[in-house]
Amino acid sequence: MIIKFGLIGGGVMGEALLSRLIARKIYQRSEVLVSEPQTSRQGFLEDEYGVNVTADNRLVFTPTTEVVFLAIKPQVFSAIAQELADVIDTVSKPLVISILAGVTLNQLEAAFPQLPVIRAMPNTPATVGAGITAICPGAYTNANHHETAKKLFSAVGEVVEISENLMDAVTGLSGSGPAYVALAIEALADGGVAAGLPRTIANQLALQTVFGTAKLLNETKIHPAELKDRVTSPGGTTIAGIAQLERAGFRSALIEAVKAATARSQELGK
Repeated sequence: MIIKFGLIGGGVMGEALLSRLIARKIYQRSEVLVSEPQTSRQGFLEDEYGVNVTADNRLVFTPTTEVVFLAIKPQVFSAIAQELADVIDTVSKPLVISILAGVTLNQLEAAFPQLPVIRAMPNTPATVGAGITAICPGAYTNANHHETAKKLFSAVGEVVEISENLMDAVTGLSGSGPAYVALAIEALADGGVAAGLPRTIANQLALQTVFGTAKLLNETKIHPAELKDRVTSPGGTTIAGIAQLERAGFRSALIEAVKAATARSQELGK
């Protein structure tokens, strides 16, 4: 049995990537080995995706030839690194990709000496293939490793490559951003209800408006300010609403939210 892709952690984000890699045939089911401590979760992943499963992280790391993907909680990283320490010298130098928030490249490279390591920050929409992932490569990576990481994360959305000193800002914007957008959608729907719309209709209108606007901006590549100007006619309804948003400090609130989340990410990483 040849294992090309090893996944340590079969939770939500790990499964999201796994499902896309299998669906796109980036890896065959027989080439994947997943380590997951919960027996029920093991059974689900084996039945749903036809991959190999185990409860032993060492059994994932040892045979994997291409990529070992870490999708565990940051709090258990040290314990798992210690668990894997005595098998590091026996492996065939796979690329280690980590999505552990707050775990730096220095920490990863100390745990996996001489191995190529890439640190990544995906966001929640990756679970439906619409995420965006920021990646930063470690000291022992090369162009092939970068392309491998981009190929994997492209399966769940878009990919950008950054320097590690920007990772906290990525966390504050795209990592935390889905919560800000969800809050805005909820507030739009509440506004619709306050204006007399039934709740179900207000929710549908708010959700599709945000989705459609994002799709329009993405496909046309126009600046958000240009789209805003196109919708805003002189003396019309939209400018009345925008004026109220400006009075309430809407844009400043979002800017400060990103800054606050970035600062908190920096604190947690110390």
